Amino acid sequence: MPSHHPFSTRYLSATDVIDMVQRKGVEACLRGIADYIQADFLRWGAFDKSARVASHSRDGVIELMPIADDQTYAFKYVNGHPKNTRWGLPTVMAFGVLADVATGAPLLLSELTLTTALRTAAMSAVAARALARPGSRTMALIGNGAQSEFQALAFHHLLGITTLRLFDTDPAATAKLQANLQGTGLRTVACNSTAEAVRGADVVTTVTADKTNATILTPGMLAPGMHINAVGGDCPGKTELHADVLRQAQVFVEYAPQTRIEGDVQQLPADFGVTELWEVLAGQHTGRASDAAITVFDSVGFALEDFSALRFLRDTAAELGMGQPIELIPQLSDPKNLFGLLRTHNPLLRAVA
Repeated sequence: MPSHHPFSTRYLSATDVIDMVQRKGVEACLRGIADYIQADFLRWGAFDKSARVASHSRDGVIELMPIADDQTYAFKYVNGHPKNTRWGLPTVMAFGVLADVATGAPLLLSELTLTTALRTAAMSAVAARALARPGSRTMALIGNGAQSEFQALAFHHLLGITTLRLFDTDPAATAKLQANLQGTGLRTVACNSTAEAVRGADVVTTVTADKTNATILTPGMLAPGMHINAVGGDCPGKTELHADVLRQAQVFVEYAPQTRIEGDVQQLPADFGVTELWEVLAGQHTGRASDAAITVFDSVGFALEDFSALRFLRDTAAELGMGQPIELIPQLSDPKNLFGLLRTHNPLLRAVA
């Protein structure tokens, strides 16, 4: 008889992760996830990478995002449905798994909706630390929805941003953001247009939700030395930057085969020059060429960032004693006798036996 190796999958619910973030603090979680992302990007060659698998519909997209190194496999299920707020649902909903490569056993099942907001903001800050001008203190934040507070706090804590210039087509969203940021040390200025918001900004973050080819930022809004953190354009047919903004800038991406399909660079020819961010972090490629250069981080979200975030959740849950074991996979005394579970649990089959 084969030896029995019982295991359980640790489950982190949405409530667990909320509690975790409250206990650790938002700043500590942003810093922690950023550190895990930086460490994993420096191991870029160790990962089996692919673009995410997307199922597009009229109103949104559902995606699977897999990645693995030689020990750990991860995937995230995530959607993007901008009209969901009409029905009281989040635009983005997600969950993810960490599994053991050697056995395939799922070790962690976790919510990733709140975590995705944290990891997206942490990724933005990791890129900005490598690409924005040192001493950047003012950021324009275009799009003041569910992701905006996380971006604001990541740039405040990890980059030193002190002033936010805000614009959203929905004034209520801007008011919500300002209310949520009270007491954080950030000064907020509500503006009447994107052009007004970006005036004098060192960093411009665009994080809009509509699934359209939009031109939120145009060439006339650019200023020497600006760093653009383009977050909202993240699937085919969804952009935020005028193509000439990209042509005037140094463009950096997470994983080029995915970004060329989903990012703002989808507007440009396949041979348009981009640099993968890991090369800058590893010192293999120059980042910002000069103080006057314009840099763009064309962020679409890549599976490695979720791998990092799931590792952070796993380690923090162990540190704090959080999560519950769940029997996601049946425990077998004889792994070749799956049907035997039905005899064990079904009184009719036991009677026949």
